[in-house]
Amino acid sequence: MCEINLIIVNIVTTPKDIIAHLSRGTKFTLFLLMVESFHEEESKMRIIDIRSDTVTTPTQRMRKAMYEAEVGDDVYQDDPTVNRLEELAAQMIGKEAALFVPSGTFGNQLAIFTHTLRGDEVIVPSSNHIFVHEVGAPAVISNVQLHIIDDSYGMPPIEKIEKAIRDQDIHSPRTGLICMENAHSSGKVVPLEYLKKVKSLADQHKIPVHLDGARIFNASIALRVDVKEISATADSVMFCLSKGLAAPVGSILAGTKEFIERARKGRKLMGGGMRQVGILAAAGIVALTEMIDRLLEDHENAKLLAKLLSEIPHVKIFEDQLDINMVFFTFDLIPPEIFVKQMLNKGIKINPPFDGVYRFVTHKDISREDIYTVARAFREVVDSIK
Repeated sequence: MCEINLIIVNIVTTPKDIIAHLSRGTKFTLFLLMVESFHEEESKMRIIDIRSDTVTTPTQRMRKAMYEAEVGDDVYQDDPTVNRLEELAAQMIGKEAALFVPSGTFGNQLAIFTHTLRGDEVIVPSSNHIFVHEVGAPAVISNVQLHIIDDSYGMPPIEKIEKAIRDQDIHSPRTGLICMENAHSSGKVVPLEYLKKVKSLADQHKIPVHLDGARIFNASIALRVDVKEISATADSVMFCLSKGLAAPVGSILAGTKEFIERARKGRKLMGGGMRQVGILAAAGIVALTEMIDRLLEDHENAKLLAKLLSEIPHVKIFEDQLDINMVFFTFDLIPPEIFVKQMLNKGIKINPPFDGVYRFVTHKDISREDIYTVARAFREVVDSIK
């Protein structure tokens, strides 16, 4: 009769352990491998994901803080962890009050909704996220129209902004808001002096300014100024906790107490009234207290990546867009759909180009060693078609 031993192999079982069992003279040994078995783990290729800094995973400190978070009903403002996050965010950004919101787009659209009246016009540079990547939300949510100004990296000439401000003609809409962005999604930072000029112009015409500061801490580091100096150039500021700061979910909208009080009601109207959301806010607190200074590492890695890629044939780096953690370049040797697939086969996740331009983004899950791996994989793809 055949001897059958049933051995349950857990996630720490190694091939050496299995061989030891087989060497004991057992005629037939049945191994039931758990879903997360060693072989499955070994067979998985580690993926280096440079599509965006939105792909960052929460740190262990964040996970622990989330697990232990003290919570309450935030719609009643009874969640102590959310309250702490909002107080901390307001203090760090230099505003009277702050509000935890689900996403950056939500925060920007809530700001527009809170600042404006139906039928208003909002001035926005043509390359800014609010116009390019937010699904036409101002028209849907706030019933406003956007006055788009052609620009270079989110910085149209001040004279163009002034010209776009509507007068009191009965045929014209009211200019209800001016929106800026820093750091800009082109990878550049907007100089502080430029933002001050925009704010001065807006103040003259009694128009509020909203700053899309999704990566405002990246801008602060690149400009070598206190983040409060940047936020002081706007009446309201949105910034993300879930990009380079690595929290799993959430953004902050900050402004005066009166503005945030109105925004809180608007958040409820827009479906953003979250209940025991301290579980998420806990990660946001860790993001603000532990993850800001390390953004410099991402900036340095981006510059290294740009240097390595510039040495590869057919790659043209946009050298003037290397202020933060992004590398923009053109590469036309291989059709985009084939290049994206070939890089994925080598364990590198990238996005196809937007308007013919590729963007690689560094973040806390990308090590310096990974930068060399990406460049090496890129070169291998190029060399394979020679």
